[in-house]
Amino acid sequence: MAMVGLFSGLNISATGMRAQRVRQNVISSNIANAETTRTPNGGPYKRQHVILEADPLEFDQFLIKEESKIRGSKTQDGHINIPQPNFPLSREHIGSGVKVQEIAQDTGPDRLVYSPDHPDADSEGYLHLPNMNVVEEMVDMITATRAYEANTTAFNSTKSMLLKALELAS
Repeated sequence: MAMVGLFSGLNISATGMRAQRVRQNVISSNIANAETTRTPNGGPYKRQHVILEADPLEFDQFLIKEESKIRGSKTQDGHINIPQPNFPLSREHIGSGVKVQEIAQDTGPDRLVYSPDHPDADSEGYLHLPNMNVVEEMVDMITATRAYEANTTAFNSTKSMLLKALELAS
């Protein structure tokens, strides 16, 4: 039995869980700083968001490893054995996981509240608050949590299938 991509499903789910954990941490930081008017850089806290992308590096490493196996295998007679893979070897058909490309700051304008008595108010009496809506942050937190749960379910299902396959093979 070929072990081609046996653990790729586990890896894809693990990268998804890792990415969603980063999203949850960033969203938590946004919510915690929703009223922060002064940062070490000056001015109010700037909302952050996570930018995710497919992880082609892992996919490319997978392809190189599998292609070298196919090229290097020989029969007992010294003939080159080129087995036909029973899996697709194209970028369109194999998932590769996900990675955090960047944690970017929102460039939107500050939220202005008239509060002339506040020590951080500007000369016109306006207080500059972070440019975020806590309700939107909570919705983002719920979606990140659900995505994490979905990846956990996929991970556990893959693990169960692998264990069942081992059971059947023995």
